[in-house]
Amino acid sequence: MLSFDPDKVSLPDGHYIAGQRRQCPGNRFAVKRPSDGRVAGELTEASAGVVDDAVCVADRALKDSGWASCSPRQRGAVLQRWATLIEADSQLPLLEALGSTRPIFDVVHHEIPFTAAAIRFYAECADKYSGDVFPTRDASLGMLVPEPYGVIGAITPWNFPLSMASWKCGPALAAGNAVVLKPSELTPYSTIRLAELAVEAGLPAGILNIVQGSGAVSGSALVAHPLVRKVSFTGSTLTGARIMSDAAYHGMKPVTLELGGKSPQLVFDDAGEVTDVAERILRGFTANGGQACVAGTRLIVQRGIADALISQLITRCQDFRPGLTWDENSRYAPVIDRRQAEKIQQIVDAASLQGGEILVGGQRFADTGDGYFWQPTLIANVSPDSPALQEEIFGPVLTIQIFDEEEQGLALASHPTYGLCAGVHTKNLDRALRAMRGIAAGTVWINRYGRSGDFIIPTGGFHGSGIGKDLGRQAFEACRRYKSVLIDF
Repeated sequence: MLSFDPDKVSLPDGHYIAGQRRQCPGNRFAVKRPSDGRVAGELTEASAGVVDDAVCVADRALKDSGWASCSPRQRGAVLQRWATLIEADSQLPLLEALGSTRPIFDVVHHEIPFTAAAIRFYAECADKYSGDVFPTRDASLGMLVPEPYGVIGAITPWNFPLSMASWKCGPALAAGNAVVLKPSELTPYSTIRLAELAVEAGLPAGILNIVQGSGAVSGSALVAHPLVRKVSFTGSTLTGARIMSDAAYHGMKPVTLELGGKSPQLVFDDAGEVTDVAERILRGFTANGGQACVAGTRLIVQRGIADALISQLITRCQDFRPGLTWDENSRYAPVIDRRQAEKIQQIVDAASLQGGEILVGGQRFADTGDGYFWQPTLIANVSPDSPALQEEIFGPVLTIQIFDEEEQGLALASHPTYGLCAGVHTKNLDRALRAMRGIAAGTVWINRYGRSGDFIIPTGGFHGSGIGKDLGRQAFEACRRYKSVLIDF
């Protein structure tokens, strides 16, 4: 049985620095449970001084522990043990389900296995990728030697707290770096437990530190710290732009930015069985209550299949039911908080005022108290300049546009700001490849929508959707800097 009583879960308090939970003076902030809006607990925001302490601890731990200089296989072994502890821990699923938008069923059957698998992937990377030896004249030797950056600052979002932490920590630690991670102040708890398990697995204390607080205070201090040599961030495009600017100003440090999206699902009339296509479209914009940067929230459908597909989607949207994240029967995620629910409402209302037709949904589920569960929503006849088409909503809202010719569909699929990912649904291989080439997006899924468990495939966007890649060997290599060496003998 997976259901549990959230009031009986012991919540970790404070920051996690040098292998210990640490209380520090500062401004207190409340952490609310998304499912019912009740306050789960309070934490203290990490001031610039607390962030400085965490970063300096990480820097000293690198020098004293030998983590950066030990054999890559040793680092890999620690990460493998960490993954095993993640899978076996009984507290981690409760903290994730209680404090985030992830239902306990999804946490146990997806989030925990996914997080552990990501750590294992990077454990294997530790001793699989090396430098290069270059052809030079006979009396010399040219080499490219990789080395860790040192301390990496990581900032993770609230929508997938555990898996996003694994994306940041896995490659950075495998490459021999230390990490100071700031989780979202909305979902702070599970990351603390994750760090405790890392130390239990053999990671030297201080190599992974967690600081709690807002982006404006704690996050800014982390990005600006002179001992932070690289920054990795997942979140909004606006915040990513600020981080990029701050990182350039405070030391010209490299950044990996996985940012927002407004991704198209381009459906041609030769896409195949309508029920299968409808299921893919549905998952693409309702997973985690639509709160995913990769959410496929723009349906661009060819006229010949449009009526049948839309009818299927309307019917399926009506089947969703809200449920508390600590109830094992729940499958549909709440919106993270009131502020996010109000943003969704404003964009849906604006689309309606501009002539958009709400086919289904368009409001919160009734009788959910202070939990914000948003009905899956379809909007047709959307004005081209509507925020529903232009802005990342981060909720289960799908706009619908109909096209006749392939070129028209490809033109609608483009976006002036974002280029994170796209879905293309067609049985015609030539058409699929033309669409893949024609859509400016860092990831294109064909006849599917969403990532697989193949961690070798990187993810990252174009344009306002980011810089660099998470996952894949690209994420591992981005956590190392490369030194050119030329030896005469």
